[in-house]
Amino acid sequence: METTKLIGTKIRQFRKLRDITQEQLAEASDSTGSYIGKLERGEVNVQIKTLEKIAEALNTNVFAFFNFNSYEELKSQPWIWGCIHILSQQSEAEQNKAYRILKELFTSSEGELLVSKSGDSDANEKLNSQN
Repeated sequence: METTKLIGTKIRQFRKLRDITQEQLAEASDSTGSYIGKLERGEVNVQIKTLEKIAEALNTNVFAFFNFNSYEELKSQPWIWGCIHILSQQSEAEQNKAYRILKELFTSSEGELLVSKSGDSDANEKLNSQN
């Protein structure tokens, strides 16, 4: 897939994650709904200044539009995607609170991040003993 289409797909993903329309994104980024549609379909090249405005409107940074691999991983795990969707609708303070809770929940008393894989009984035992 060419870069313009990949970037367009990322813009659409972030827009949908924020539950806003193309028109709302266009208004927030000093653009038009039809231009946002063309961007999302990869039909036009985007200027860096415009991409910066779109990133700001989506509460992210420009570099997020170039991180192509991680989205495919998240997309294949609906529970993670659902958590991201819920968190994206919260204030930054609430997002930080959720992060701290998850970190506390999945960190051992020695400060190590617990990893649970199916079949990994030691990690599962540690996770279960935390509860």
